[in-house]
Amino acid sequence: MARVVELSYYPVKGCAGISAAQAPLTPAGLAHDRSFMVVSEEGVYRTQRRDPRLAVIRPAITADGERLTLSAPGTEDLHFRVDTTGARQKVDLFGTAYQGIDQGDTAADWLSEVLRARSRLVRVPPEHDRVTDGITPGTSGYADSCALHVVSRSTLELLNRKLSERGASPLPMNRFRPNIVLDGWAEPHAEDRARRIRIGDTELGYAKLAVRCAVTLVEQESGARAGPEPLRTLAGYRRASEGGIAFGAKFAVLRPGRVSVGDEAVVTAWGASEL
Repeated sequence: MARVVELSYYPVKGCAGISAAQAPLTPAGLAHDRSFMVVSEEGVYRTQRRDPRLAVIRPAITADGERLTLSAPGTEDLHFRVDTTGARQKVDLFGTAYQGIDQGDTAADWLSEVLRARSRLVRVPPEHDRVTDGITPGTSGYADSCALHVVSRSTLELLNRKLSERGASPLPMNRFRPNIVLDGWAEPHAEDRARRIRIGDTELGYAKLAVRCAVTLVEQESGARAGPEPLRTLAGYRRASEGGIAFGAKFAVLRPGRVSVGDEAVVTAWGASEL
């Protein structure tokens, strides 16, 4: 029997996550997840792939989503009211054009100082109607793709055993920035095969494998790149048939509701891994 053991949402794409004991689950994922994005002055998304210092920025958002706080080492916290009605501007996420609501010069100046690069902050507009891909289509804010990233503890435990065999240090789960961590599956990577999962009054539908990138090389506490692991070890046993290195799975939200740590995760349909 699998249960939810960790819940995390990431209000600002690429920045630190927030752990929660419970959270509303919307069609776009956990409430407030990736609802903001840091962009260049030209509107192109910033990511830890190129800007690893995003990891040291710690957002906090009120439950109603009306106020956002940004914190980072060595600088004063920034508190401001979120603008949801301002003019829309074009933003670029992986080459696809979306709309964003700019959050003003004060937030832009704060981020530019922390990241040492001219930046601005945008919010997903209320009319955002993104359609995500995969076996089960859905929607999301500014996430890389789907609404939810799910990883099991047994999946990480297998990786850490393989890292230990190579003389490398174990890695924490936050290297992979999941939304939902499950425990109770003895078999690693069972999330690859779960096609429908019922958690509390919610239901998730499998979309695709989570293909990993250089963000997994960034220590989330320091914002520093830390070498070839885990990608070097994962390349030895997790190469996906469609290309890339897979770890965890992406899910769409079939039925919104509320999820809590301790909820049982009941798989109502299984399938073959796409690996």
